[in-house]
Amino acid sequence: MKNPLLLNQKNLALIANKMPCPTYARNELISGMVHIGVGGFHRSHQAFYTQKLQEEHYAPEWGISGVGLREADRKIHDVLAKQDGLYTLIVKEPDGKILPSVIGSIRDVLLGVDDAAAVIDLMALASTKIVSLTITEGGYNFNPSTGEFDIENSDIKHDLKYPDNPKTVYGFLTAALKKRREAQLPAFTIMSCDNIQHNGDVARNMLLAYARQQDEDLAHWIEQEVCFPNSMVDRITPVTTQSDIDYLAKTYEIRDEWPVTCEPFIQWVVEDNFSCGRPEFEKVGVQFVPDVKPYEKMKLRLLNAGHSVLGILGALHGHKTINACMEDETFVTYLRAFMDKEATPVLDEVKGIDLNVYKDSLEARFANPNIKDSVSRICSESSAKLPKFLIATLEENLEEGRSIEFVTLVLAAWCYYSDIQTDKNDQPLEVIDAMQKELRQAAQLTNTDPLAFIKQKSLFGNLAKNKGFAELYTNMVQKIYKDANIKMYMQDMI
Repeated sequence: MKNPLLLNQKNLALIANKMPCPTYARNELISGMVHIGVGGFHRSHQAFYTQKLQEEHYAPEWGISGVGLREADRKIHDVLAKQDGLYTLIVKEPDGKILPSVIGSIRDVLLGVDDAAAVIDLMALASTKIVSLTITEGGYNFNPSTGEFDIENSDIKHDLKYPDNPKTVYGFLTAALKKRREAQLPAFTIMSCDNIQHNGDVARNMLLAYARQQDEDLAHWIEQEVCFPNSMVDRITPVTTQSDIDYLAKTYEIRDEWPVTCEPFIQWVVEDNFSCGRPEFEKVGVQFVPDVKPYEKMKLRLLNAGHSVLGILGALHGHKTINACMEDETFVTYLRAFMDKEATPVLDEVKGIDLNVYKDSLEARFANPNIKDSVSRICSESSAKLPKFLIATLEENLEEGRSIEFVTLVLAAWCYYSDIQTDKNDQPLEVIDAMQKELRQAAQLTNTDPLAFIKQKSLFGNLAKNKGFAELYTNMVQKIYKDANIKMYMQDMI
């Protein structure tokens, strides 16, 4: 194999002979959007839509500047800086077809931990109209049980003490909005693209809670002037593997140090609520609606929750990927029973969506053999995900006297997963969770107190006090601890 071409602006004309590349004038792009959290999902989703807009309806005022705030963002910052913001998006079709293309909508990348002032100044520029976020569910700094802002967070305390040198997203946003207000510039829109129900409302409530601690007048201005559209985002985007990097080097003779892989399906539904303008994304397939809540609830309670159902149960059984779960008839049947009997009843009317067709499409997407989404990725940070995706569904069904057994088995399995951390073949599980220590400590008390795990009020609220749920959970968790044959218990239920 020849030495692969480095992916950068200088080599773009040569790379364009091998795969689709940006044809618009990247050097003319202005950062109308600043995006915090330039991970795989942002690059397969918002940056992809932005590229499509530039190619089909050139809008140079809507380029993207990427921002990482933490030391953990250094690697992606360094790779994208070296590659002039360019990266390869590898779309993997179910039939095995692989469609790579180079995305160029990200102009540049900044790292807040190195130069906070530069990030604040960028967001404070008049040309910045939108600051968007993919900071994961855990990045919003609220108690998952109460929904209240965590003012005791040490980084929040730091930001309140040193507002010009912040560490958190709220410190950066508040500092930039303060500069804009002082310069008599209009406020930018803050657009969450995270998998949180009412993500714009959550971003608004958390930012205002922070800002009120810092400057009451500024908080009032933010409350009046900043728009926080809710949005529903969807595209399965697995973690990039070395084989993806090697594939590009071997097949296309291109060296991309951090490509992104994804499925062909993509969806974005956004409330049309912006402070000072937005891209015409509707020209490239984005849906702008007055109220996104029914759409986001549908996606969170079916797709995201369905992923967690497969991920936790599949991990214990020994399946390594989501598509491997979908090759197992027991898992397919269990997933559909969960979606039909427990998730669908809690949904609102979703205009223009046939829920049975949507659920069929989810099964097909999960089964895509070319994606190979790892169950460890799906299970990661479950403490931030499950209260929103699964526990909320269980609570609503409990209140209405409906079925709760499918979710309850997942929660009992989560307890065992957090404690034992091996699958049925005694192979170690990769447990990644900010609350890993607390989860394991609680789970390890199960033999003496079957309800110990669900007595974690920050996750489960008062569920342990609900007699019907507590009895069902106790029965299930004791069975799993006695014989961790998770598939047998699934079969008993279906």
